[in-house]
Amino acid sequence: MKEILREIGMIARALDSISNVEFKEHDLTKGQYLYLVRICENPGIIQEKLAEMIMVDRTTAARAIKRLEIQGFIEKRDDPLNKKINRLYPTEKGEGVYPFLMREGHHSNNVALSGFSEEEANLLHDFLQRVRKNIVVDWEYVKKGNKREY
Repeated sequence: MKEILREIGMIARALDSISNVEFKEHDLTKGQYLYLVRICENPGIIQEKLAEMIMVDRTTAARAIKRLEIQGFIEKRDDPLNKKINRLYPTEKGEGVYPFLMREGHHSNNVALSGFSEEEANLLHDFLQRVRKNIVVDWEYVKKGNKREY
């Protein structure tokens, strides 16, 4: 069997390393840009939903969100109906860096798909979505404290 996940992991780590270097001028590191992009795309999102979108645990999300808040990229606001819920919004600083993050994302996507036909790119996208959906089942199972059997 091919080591598909090994390849996906190497791609993800390479892109993360590139982003950490290129986003340093904006004081974004360690995957913080992922959170900021999702918050800009979904203003008012709650922390739990954001963690699910990025597929990290709540503690990891809380640390990244706190750093973004301290750095002035995002702000928390009380939910008007439920004061226990904080909603996340980009600040002017966060919105200002968002176009740069999107340009980088589009560039990396174009580089990754260089030499692929549109049909191949669509197939790859569909296959990767299927892989993700398969993995999400285990992720949700383990997230609830269960252990997978090998």
